Amino acid sequence: MARPPKCRQVARLPVVTYFKPQGIPMSQLSEVIIPVEELEAVRLCDLEGLEQEDCAEKMAVSRPTFHRIITAARKKIAEGLINGLAIRVEGGNYQVSLSKLKCKACGFKWEGTFCKRHTKCPKCNSRDWDGS
Repeated sequence: MARPPKCRQVARLPVVTYFKPQGIPMSQLSEVIIPVEELEAVRLCDLEGLEQEDCAEKMAVSRPTFHRIITAARKKIAEGLINGLAIRVEGGNYQVSLSKLKCKACGFKWEGTFCKRHTKCPKCNSRDWDGS
């Protein structure tokens, strides 16, 4: 019996979770589903440009496991783009990591999850903050 997979660490949840080809009605579309942790792997490796070993550490998995996650994600994205499928981001086996945040305007520090476009300082409502 295989052991259950460990939760993968995800820095933040995606804001947009559905992508579809232009000009094709939803009723005619098939879709491919990408779990949240696979999208996180693409973000870390392909968008942030981190090495796979560093990505694996951030997601709290082994490097071979990270390689399997990123390979599966890239295959699904390619399938969606090449074959004109909708791409839905949902589900998975993940846990959202907490980040340390500091407001640049008032200096208030807090811990939580964040989205670059929507997170505001809980004290002064400024959108100018740093995260780690």
